[in-house]
Amino acid sequence: MRTTKDRIRHTLGFEIVGLLIFAPLASLLFNHNLLDMGLMALVGSLIATVWNYLYNLLFDHALLRLRGDVRKTTPIRIAHALLFEGGLLLLFLPMIAWHLGITLWEAFLMDIAMATFYLVYAYLYNLAYDRVFPLPFAPQGQAQG
Repeated sequence: MRTTKDRIRHTLGFEIVGLLIFAPLASLLFNHNLLDMGLMALVGSLIATVWNYLYNLLFDHALLRLRGDVRKTTPIRIAHALLFEGGLLLLFLPMIAWHLGITLWEAFLMDIAMATFYLVYAYLYNLAYDRVFPLPFAPQGQAQG
């Protein structure tokens, strides 16, 4: 398992590097100034963080009430992920459209591009992070991670 210090370093690094890469790319791709795109990425990151906490708390309470158990089957995990992304889209989409003065459709396309970027980025960042900061040796019989 990673330490709390390592998890904080991972999280902060992920957000800072992601913002430094995404904002200039989005500025070029969507023809909006760097400040606007950086602000959108930063606010999106903050909204996603708060939504992640609240959503998972609510989802677990709902599972406990409906099923008496918070363990997730594969179909529940798929529904969990889709509902999370749908909720995030509903929270973030109107703000993108309003702040950038674009239509909801344009904001939707921008949001899809942002989600796609962060999906690929998360994979690459985590791969690089695990190579730069490998897990400490785990005694045989203990799973790492």
